Amino acid sequence: MASSPLSCSASDLYPLLGDGANATAAAEFFCGRFEAISNKFVDTGYAVDTTYLLFSAYLVFAMQLGFAMLCAGSVRAKNTMNIMLTNVLDAAAGGLFYYTFGFALAFGSPSNGFIGQHFFGLSKFPSPSFDYGYFLYQWAFAIAVAGITSGSIAERTQFVAYLIYSSFLTGLVYPIVSHWFWSADGWASPARAENLLFGSGVIDFAGSGVVHLVGAVAGLWGALIEGPRIGRFDHAGRAVTLRGHSGTLVVLGTFLLWFGWYGFNPGSFINISKSYESGSYYGQWSAIGRTAATTTLAGCTAALTTLFGKRLLAGHWNVTDVCNGLLGGFAAITGGCSVVDPWAAVLCGFVSAWVLIGCNRLAEKFHYDDPLEATQLHGGCGSWGIIFTALFAKEAYVNEVYPGQPGRPYGLFMGGGARLLAAHIVQILVIVAWVSVTMGTVFFILHKLKLLRISAEEEMAGMDLTSHGGLAYVYTDHEDEVKKQLGVV
Repeated sequence: MASSPLSCSASDLYPLLGDGANATAAAEFFCGRFEAISNKFVDTGYAVDTTYLLFSAYLVFAMQLGFAMLCAGSVRAKNTMNIMLTNVLDAAAGGLFYYTFGFALAFGSPSNGFIGQHFFGLSKFPSPSFDYGYFLYQWAFAIAVAGITSGSIAERTQFVAYLIYSSFLTGLVYPIVSHWFWSADGWASPARAENLLFGSGVIDFAGSGVVHLVGAVAGLWGALIEGPRIGRFDHAGRAVTLRGHSGTLVVLGTFLLWFGWYGFNPGSFINISKSYESGSYYGQWSAIGRTAATTTLAGCTAALTTLFGKRLLAGHWNVTDVCNGLLGGFAAITGGCSVVDPWAAVLCGFVSAWVLIGCNRLAEKFHYDDPLEATQLHGGCGSWGIIFTALFAKEAYVNEVYPGQPGRPYGLFMGGGARLLAAHIVQILVIVAWVSVTMGTVFFILHKLKLLRISAEEEMAGMDLTSHGGLAYVYTDHEDEVKKQLGVV
């Protein structure tokens, strides 16, 4: 937040102006003008910070369009309308449930270390700590989690299942995780005044774990319980590529996500006008610029590594693979973007590309089907990003971004010891456990109630025809024939 206004007392000016009625009047006049100017500077500071936060929220929300385009391009044409509608409803349903429950469970302070207790339905809001812009920013993060999960279970999931799991994920599961690591009251938050985990808390600045790993684990359980799409693996168990129908939409979605990531990572500073007490750096605006640079470098390195890596392994240049590699680099750098040097971000992106390639190989080996590689990308690269931060976080940057804790641990390879690494391993374990218990149970119940997966006939025909009234693209006579066969009016 902006600093408090400076104070001025007329009595402090009397020795400078001398005695008498005129001196007293002059002192009161000067103090009055001084306080008015001081208040104006404070108001301007609040306005600048609020504008920065809202603009960042708009950028993160624009990522929802990126998810929609990426999903649409990565599925077959017969399921385009379905996946587009699910992305719209992730935002709409997520908005209401995050407003009703989610924000309170995440940031309702004062609270205990496990769960927030105030601001349900934004009651008693705004507060001295939070304004509406902060709610909007955090809502944009919440629906991004649901968007990750949507990709994992695309092309075979009943529409009602999307509504149920998305509401549960944004209203309960994700908010509690964000409370643990981002709320000042959270048991593993680096902002907690006491009882920090291993004397450090978890440094997950913009959410390699809180956002990406949560969405990935939820999608993992949904896809595992549903099983692979029809035709994804042949009778001999060999993987069969079910290629998405539009590389153009994949590239468009990737660039929109890239653009939105500048709100996701640099925007997580929340304000821009803060000055650092150390005097070693210009201020928070400089750290924000550094964060944007590390984000860019990690993504670019991952894209090029994937390009040449897949060329060596598969013998061709594949735009979808490169786009996913780029996004994997972004997912990995998200946790430590504010506390590492640019050269470390290059290393982060390089490793994340190979992590994604390796995770995709494992997925095929175990017959795991994820049309968007969402679990591999956000889960594998997000987990690497958590470990990467614990290895390469720089002491000076950690003390800038997380002040008030002298001697706080920093990256293992930077001389900061292993306590931060231990805290980050705990983060991975508790996120996997919590999301598995909650979302795994939700998907299992939906499966038992026969509300999760569509029928084989519907899957073969495509969900656009069977659930959404028609194809997304060119209308043909074949559409009428399929409708008659399925009994769809």
